[in-house]
Amino acid sequence: MSDLSPVLRATGLRKNYRSGDSTLEVLRGVDLAVATGESVSIRGESGSGKSTLLNLLAGLDRSEAGELIWGVEAAHQLPLGELTARRGRFLGMVFQSYYLIPEIDAAANVLMAARILGGVGAVERARAAALLRRVGLAERGHHLPAQLSGGERQRVAVARALMNRPNMILADEPTGNLDERTGDEVIQLLLEVCAEEQAALVLVTHNPAHAKKTNRQLFLKNGQLDHG
Repeated sequence: MSDLSPVLRATGLRKNYRSGDSTLEVLRGVDLAVATGESVSIRGESGSGKSTLLNLLAGLDRSEAGELIWGVEAAHQLPLGELTARRGRFLGMVFQSYYLIPEIDAAANVLMAARILGGVGAVERARAAALLRRVGLAERGHHLPAQLSGGERQRVAVARALMNRPNMILADEPTGNLDERTGDEVIQLLLEVCAEEQAALVLVTHNPAHAKKTNRQLFLKNGQLDHG
């Protein structure tokens, strides 16, 4: 683990869902600090709230209580517009479903992360090409997602997540749609490129072998994280 201050800090995060007249407590005061360049895995039973937690950490959903700090910025206090803009620079996300745009090629999908933040020029195109080379797809940049295998699509998604040089990557079951061998390769790649880019990684996974490859392994149970 890095000696630097946390790049992300969550304190007392709570999330409830209403179901008719009852309230379901999903997260009951989650605390988490992640340092620059550190990799952390989160496991838990189905329905334990892993994806809910990741959505809160990403600012895609708001918690009922608690604080979320990105770097030195109180993300939980930002207005929605500022939060969205800050998210695009602060973090990248990788999902189980690749969420690539089917009508554009792999290179354009990677560049989409930069396009959302503004214009795309020579610097951005060079960055996208370099990332595609790094994930082993130097010759596949002009292929549409439908022309790529599942593992190749996820590699494109990894490159896209890193496009804006984020401080951290949040990955939600990124191997869920892949076979075991391809999943192992994607996890290894994700860990390597995050380390190279000094991007922290929070990995939600059901796979204990993948979890063991991270610097810290946590378990979500009864709405709280077990820090061991």
